[in-house]
Amino acid sequence: MNSELSSLQVKDIGEQGLLERLQRFCPPEIIGDDAAVLVTAPEQSLVVTTDVLVDGVHFSDVTTSPEDAGWRSAAANLSDLAAMGASPLGITVGLGLPGEVRVSWVERLYQGMTECLQKYNTSIVGGDIVRSPVTTLAITAFGQVHPSQIIRRSAAVVGDAIVVTGVHGASRAGLELLLHPELGKNLKDAERTALIRAHQRPQPRLDVLPILWKILASPCPMPNAQCPMPISGMDSSDGLADAIIQICRASGVGAVLERRQIPVPKTFNHWLTPEQVLEYALYGGEDFELVLCLPQELASALVQHLGEGAAIVGRITAGTTVLLHDEQKKFPDQVLSLSQGFQHFGQ
Repeated sequence: MNSELSSLQVKDIGEQGLLERLQRFCPPEIIGDDAAVLVTAPEQSLVVTTDVLVDGVHFSDVTTSPEDAGWRSAAANLSDLAAMGASPLGITVGLGLPGEVRVSWVERLYQGMTECLQKYNTSIVGGDIVRSPVTTLAITAFGQVHPSQIIRRSAAVVGDAIVVTGVHGASRAGLELLLHPELGKNLKDAERTALIRAHQRPQPRLDVLPILWKILASPCPMPNAQCPMPISGMDSSDGLADAIIQICRASGVGAVLERRQIPVPKTFNHWLTPEQVLEYALYGGEDFELVLCLPQELASALVQHLGEGAAIVGRITAGTTVLLHDEQKKFPDQVLSLSQGFQHFGQ
């Protein structure tokens, strides 16, 4: 790309000029009208989710390339679909831009979104562009799910096991390494790269769903139980503690979370204190794993199928308290709350 093209700003080509450039990231048979038409399979429910990302809050040129910002924005929405049990159909992108933003930056942003979406056979099917004092993305994702396979936060029952589909804290660790390169001096280059990639290129766990449905379709391992049975869950994009608390609130239950069963990257002990490990795992956020509540036998089967990183981290209890417990009693029990994690309008 020559210097003249790389320095071209959005205000130089205007809305229509930018739209013409961005249409190459969309399927030509879908875009071009006032709205996209998406066909769902018979007996499927439509699932819709919207996520807003703001420059300086959700991404920054200091830690995230345009391609990575695009990937992360797409991944966040696909993760919300996975948390509902849905397979993706497409996304629309609402883009607010200052006129001084370079056209090449926008194209690289869309390239990152496309790279993530292509992995899951999904496309950008429309959107809108407006002038804005700060770069903002508002993405709406569409998915489909059979009504019997919808995952809701409100379906957890006392006795359920709490499963996480992978390690937690990696994204937060990657962010800290980007912001403070002097950290983690004991890490090998490959270990450092893996943590940074967990932050810049998170993987929505859509791959978990076929495994989950296969387990539920197997002969029911629980006597006198109706299979398939409701599964409760959500993703951990706002942190593991947040996910468990939100599920418990919606279901009217409590939980006990076992401190030593929370899966974290093996490299954490090389450069983080026990307190930092716990903070990153519980409140770091943006790991995009699934947190699922289901009967113990099914939970064990799911963890076995998913392999390394997946774990049963606790159980659903009566009451409303969410408790962090240490079986070895080296640490006192701790009541978890939403106030300990990130809140957009927290004081």
